[in-house]
Amino acid sequence: MAKDKVSSETQTEASAIAKATQKPGQTKEQTKLIAKGIEKGIAEYKKRQKAKSREFNKKKKRLDQQLATDPMESQSSTQSDNIDKNSGGSTPLIIILIASILLNVAQALNFL
Repeated sequence: MAKDKVSSETQTEASAIAKATQKPGQTKEQTKLIAKGIEKGIAEYKKRQKAKSREFNKKKKRLDQQLATDPMESQSSTQSDNIDKNSGGSTPLIIILIASILLNVAQALNFL
């Protein structure tokens, strides 16, 4: 599998987060490792958001096509799509969870 490129903006953001949570006595190498973990978390978040966006666009396109062909039948699917839109929102929690796991692993390995 090809290695995914991480934008410089993401690297800067991850580095800033790692430096903000840096403990006294922590080496630069340990901070870099934590920043890499944070980069991976951010990349995974962005990947999931793109997938959600693509899925949403597909549903919207199908809905638009249905509206063009049969407006009465598509009303019920519009209501179910609105329910789907409101049920999301757990991805920021996933990033927080990943970051806390990385910090716990770093502490377990005596990095921090």
